Amino acid sequence: MKPIYIFITLLLSALTMSSKSYSQDEFPVLKGPYLGQKPPGMVAEPFAPGIISKQGWEIEGVFSPGMKEFYFTTKGGKHTRPTVIGFRQQNNVWNKYIEFGRNGEITFSPDGKRMHMAKGYKDRIGDGWTERKSLGAMFDREDWGIMRLSASAKSSYVFDDYKNKVIRISTLKGGKRQTPKKMSSVVNTGKWTAHPFISPDESYLIWDSERNGGYGDSDLYISFRQKDGAWGSAINMGDKVNSAKGDTYASVTPDGKYILFNRRIDDEKDNTDIYWVDAKVIETLRPK
Repeated sequence: MKPIYIFITLLLSALTMSSKSYSQDEFPVLKGPYLGQKPPGMVAEPFAPGIISKQGWEIEGVFSPGMKEFYFTTKGGKHTRPTVIGFRQQNNVWNKYIEFGRNGEITFSPDGKRMHMAKGYKDRIGDGWTERKSLGAMFDREDWGIMRLSASAKSSYVFDDYKNKVIRISTLKGGKRQTPKKMSSVVNTGKWTAHPFISPDESYLIWDSERNGGYGDSDLYISFRQKDGAWGSAINMGDKVNSAKGDTYASVTPDGKYILFNRRIDDEKDNTDIYWVDAKVIETLRPK
């Protein structure tokens, strides 16, 4: 056997042994858009009840740009620590293809080439992802506790900081990353402010906040960008979205059609589910 053939054989063998397989047994066969789920209307409802959203801790549901991958975080049972589970759609069927320990809440750059994970990120390579890398010293500060970082198509970063209970923004000017600045009191008001989502075109910002006049615990709020570039007043997203329990971590699907978010169901049992609602609710809130 020629050396080149020996090398290829050994390489394929190594790749086979190093690859991981993830059991699909815990999930039924899922076909069609949105994991085969019937889309919601203008009142929020559980996403994939009994499949994704079930008794326990299922949070942070997010589709990647292209709508061919879906990720969520779970904890409990065999998952003794928060674990991200990823599905991929192939030939109209969704299969679980990856799982890994959560190290920052997952969001995506609008082009789908980068998976943001708080102070870190992974870049897409082929059908997979690189190892997690640091965003650098500007963000990797000991005095900041970043949970979620959301990026716009203009490469602006909006992120929370649980240590200081604020949301900050960092823009890109002339190809240079600008020092993050604390956002105005429009956003940073209340007992708790976190989990921002900036739209790809930066026309609106959604976040959750525990503040006076809400429906109970943390509610989802939205602010629309004004003509002068400033952010408009914070608008509670209403009782069709918010509840008496904690509603947090909203994101709009990359196709712009639905909002996914967390809702705490039972405080004592730490039961949190993923909910979704028609994104047309955004237009009903936009100032005329």
